[in-house]
Amino acid sequence: MSGQKLDRIDINILAELQRNGRITNTDLADAVALSPSPCLARVKRLEKNGYIVSYNATVALEKLGETSTVFTEVTLEDHHMEDFARFERRIQTIDEVIECHLISGGYDYLLKFTTRGIVHYQQLMEDILVKDFGIAKYFSYVVLKSPVVKLHYPLSTLFKDKI
Repeated sequence: MSGQKLDRIDINILAELQRNGRITNTDLADAVALSPSPCLARVKRLEKNGYIVSYNATVALEKLGETSTVFTEVTLEDHHMEDFARFERRIQTIDEVIECHLISGGYDYLLKFTTRGIVHYQQLMEDILVKDFGIAKYFSYVVLKSPVVKLHYPLSTLFKDKI
């Protein structure tokens, strides 16, 4: 697959594994209309070539206790390559940062935090500012409700030309 295009079956395998990483090879083979041996060979090839990065469990945080999700827009003080590199290197050390995206538009980064609550979030931000990550300003957006959260990509829509 390295240097090759993925075909419809490869995309279908990836789509099924996104929905259920614990699916048996036999059930996966049935779902994508292959026999088990060729299906397993394709999965191994997809893993080897980096299309499958990992298998994960989705944790029901609400069962563990209350948490807060906060999206944060960050604008850096300076915009040299080393400023972006420093920020990215340092922000990776903050466990509560679940996502970090360099974006275009009115600010530089969009961060997603998951914290024990708003006080915890504010303590984190104060600590980040004290440690000089190079932040000029930030804006916080506390999530009240998440009516749509998808844990899989719409592969058949994104790559319909391969199907």
